[in-house]
Amino acid sequence: MSILVAEGLTKTHGDKTLFQNISFTIEPKQRIGLIGVNGTGKSTLLKGIAGIEGFEAGTLQHSNQLRIEYLPQSPDLEESKAVIDEVYGGDAPVMQAMRNYERAQHKLEQSPSSEAAQNELLKAQAEMDAYEAWEAITTAKTVLTKLGVTDFIKPIQALSGGQKKRVAIAKALIQPADLLILDEPTNHLDQEAIEWLETYLAQYSGAIILVTHDRYVLNSVTNYIFELEQGNLYAYAGNYETFLQKRAEREAEQAKAEAKRQSLLKRELEWLQRMPKARGTKQKARKDRAEELKEEKGPKETENVDFAIGSKRLGKKVIEVEEAGKFFNDTWLFRNFTYKVTPKERIGIIGPNGAGKTTLMNVFAQVLPPDEGEVEHGETVRIGYYTQEQMDMDPDLRLIDYIREAAEVVYTKDGREITAEQMLERFLFSRASQWGYIRRLSGGEKRRLYLLRILMGEPNVLFLDEPTNDLDTETLSVLEDYLAQFPGVVVTVSHDRYFLDRVVDHLFVVDGSGKITRFNGGYSAYLQAQTKEATPTKKIKEEAAPTKQQKKMSYKEQQEYQTIEQQIEELEGKIEQLQTEIAEAGSDFETIQSLHEQQEQAEVELEAAMNRWAELAELAGDA
Repeated sequence: MSILVAEGLTKTHGDKTLFQNISFTIEPKQRIGLIGVNGTGKSTLLKGIAGIEGFEAGTLQHSNQLRIEYLPQSPDLEESKAVIDEVYGGDAPVMQAMRNYERAQHKLEQSPSSEAAQNELLKAQAEMDAYEAWEAITTAKTVLTKLGVTDFIKPIQALSGGQKKRVAIAKALIQPADLLILDEPTNHLDQEAIEWLETYLAQYSGAIILVTHDRYVLNSVTNYIFELEQGNLYAYAGNYETFLQKRAEREAEQAKAEAKRQSLLKRELEWLQRMPKARGTKQKARKDRAEELKEEKGPKETENVDFAIGSKRLGKKVIEVEEAGKFFNDTWLFRNFTYKVTPKERIGIIGPNGAGKTTLMNVFAQVLPPDEGEVEHGETVRIGYYTQEQMDMDPDLRLIDYIREAAEVVYTKDGREITAEQMLERFLFSRASQWGYIRRLSGGEKRRLYLLRILMGEPNVLFLDEPTNDLDTETLSVLEDYLAQFPGVVVTVSHDRYFLDRVVDHLFVVDGSGKITRFNGGYSAYLQAQTKEATPTKKIKEEAAPTKQQKKMSYKEQQEYQTIEQQIEELEGKIEQLQTEIAEAGSDFETIQSLHEQQEQAEVELEAAMNRWAELAELAGDA
């Protein structure tokens, strides 16, 4: 049975119709990815489903008991509240119990000998028992820890923008809900947090509808895709990969139907021209039919502009960094960094938030001077820099005039001219919309326009700081297509794994310790390398495999082989015992947490022992 039924929804914004007469259902445990070009109304639709905004027409039907939790793009948290009051907010009894328990525990930590604090904690523990809230608070603690939220009593107003977003995500994930609505939850999260969120959402017990530019998240989390396009909604069963295949099939069918319509219209018009004096009923019907065919709208045509833009010539000397270092907040973000950028390089900069990724790129671009060392640019370098900061746009300019300020035309490598209008179309702005004013654009549409303005300057070195934030998946595909043919240098900071895999050929890893490590390959290859380093036993096996000559075990290996099975049995017994102790710990959260950590460590040791046993068994000829 559907948990929500939408029928005939219509929404306008000014004189623009975002969507018209769309209908859909949401089923229990369904995971829906909502896709569409920025400005088509994705966020508006989510707000409507969440009950924050209304619709001009149509109905939403669901039971009064349906619990909806909504995470907006820009969370509005109460600045005066503490983290704990926001995260464990709401009127649900389990949330109140968790709130009371956290506060009582904090008071006891501040005054360990206070009898009043001890009594308050005992009362809070009894309340936790009554509402069976221990599992919920364990999950909550895990969510908060994985998102980097550790100080629960800290006031919201003392947090950075990124920390506030994490608190809002934690709150959305922790609240009991039948339908979880997430609008760009991956924005401003680092790779580690995104990977954890991806795993968490894949196991979420309720239904989910989310908007995200992270195509790996879409692919692994969703089992249904809704696409908003030109006011219509198309539904596809399957994940993002399946959606791409089915959309291509739909567009092919639309093109086929349009060709048939044009052929029929041509025949009808030819008949009307041959029969100028026809006045009978049948002839009038054919006239009406021809008029109807002319009035029908065909599918949107996308002009396939060649992206091999001939950027300004780049000499052999591009960017040379010599023994550079940058000091910030009493610490060195990096030191003794030396590197020569060569023509056509594709560099990705990755690392946790606050490690200095954007600072490193700003030093490369000479936006910031190094505190030690030197940075030199070649004479032919022409930089285009896409930043995270707010764009400086005149809201009263028309789109076409804003782009023409950068260039009326650009040229391909073979000298063919591409106009500003054509480039705007390639970046998903129709000819009609190009004469609209910037003030009418959504935030995402402005980011897309700003990106195009930079590219119209024909740079030969592109710096892209988090280009995937606030851009939709279709725009990202257009950008990736552009960069694939871009003849210059690309340096990008990004948390988007899909984008990095498609665009860069090597990485600079900034870990926050002052060290920068270069990795040859994309982000997925880097993750695989990190996994191999974390499991050295597998590495030993892989290195040993090519040397087929090693057929006999050494005496030490024989002794190890004789005892390793007993070691495995002991570890398995230890894990079972720990699981029993966790079940018996009841409401003693600290004990449960300690036992969980011991269990995780024992499981790591067991996996290593099993891998080692497999290696030794192969040497002994038992496997």
